[in-house]
Amino acid sequence: MKRQMMMIWFCVIALASVAPVQAENKKSGEKRYVIIHADDAGMSHSVNQATIEGMQKGIVSSASIMVPCPWFKEFAEYAKQNPDQDFGIHLTLNSEWKNYRWGPVASRHLVPSLLDEEQYLWDNVGQVMQHVNVKDAEKELRAQIERAKKFGVPLSHLDTHMGAVVSRPDLLEMYVNLGIEYQLPVLFVANLDPKKYGLIAEKSKELKAVLSKNGLPVLDELVQFYGEPDYGKRKQSYLDKLRGLKPGVTQIIIHCGIDNQELQNITHSSSRRDGDRRVFTDPEVMKEIKDLGIEVITWKQFHEMAKQKVKVAE
Repeated sequence: MKRQMMMIWFCVIALASVAPVQAENKKSGEKRYVIIHADDAGMSHSVNQATIEGMQKGIVSSASIMVPCPWFKEFAEYAKQNPDQDFGIHLTLNSEWKNYRWGPVASRHLVPSLLDEEQYLWDNVGQVMQHVNVKDAEKELRAQIERAKKFGVPLSHLDTHMGAVVSRPDLLEMYVNLGIEYQLPVLFVANLDPKKYGLIAEKSKELKAVLSKNGLPVLDELVQFYGEPDYGKRKQSYLDKLRGLKPGVTQIIIHCGIDNQELQNITHSSSRRDGDRRVFTDPEVMKEIKDLGIEVITWKQFHEMAKQKVKVAE
């Protein structure tokens, strides 16, 4: 099962104070842009604190919020008070931690296929693939979007927690259609190898054209680093990735946290999450990005770039 989940997430990775971008005067293919994106806001208090620190004191340019999670309201209040910053919804169909779990936003009787025997969302992506009805999933994801809007979150994009929403062709199509309906960009990367990803790759090729037609952007590359808990080695790995970025728009996915008792009780990844917070508030890293000539942008700016491209084509 772990191998299956990793393959799904590799599929997603293949699929996905900030300087303003004068999009009409630049072509993304001529330079390097990066969205530094913090996932999992709303998951816990320490994750919220770390994400806010990254956005206020560091170079984190965007974050996405897990609406079903217990600390959603705290981060939603921050987002509402900071509409100039960039916030998406981390669309969630699973609840992976052993003793810290959540259920759906929609009423449970309306989305029965989303629930395990304890009435929480399924533990892992493999179970989502096996059990979830796409109509139930759509009800739940709409409920998450509408709840975020109700709490005043200024939305810039949609993405997916652990890749669950892009784990089947029907779920992937539903996800893209929600983005078009709400006119919100979705996390989506240009090309997938059909030999590795089969039907998902075939469907993504079709949907890429649909997104472009509707003025919604498609990432050139998606980068994520799980690995090394040692801070120095983790920092060096991110610097190496930044130095090797290709022209176009890349998103770097990070998970910010504070390595305290709360986060340690939830997840074994607390030290790595703390490392991400430290890396992207590190003055040396911020200076390196500037020296490399990489422009840090938000999803709002990326969306504007895509809309300008459509206007030029017309």
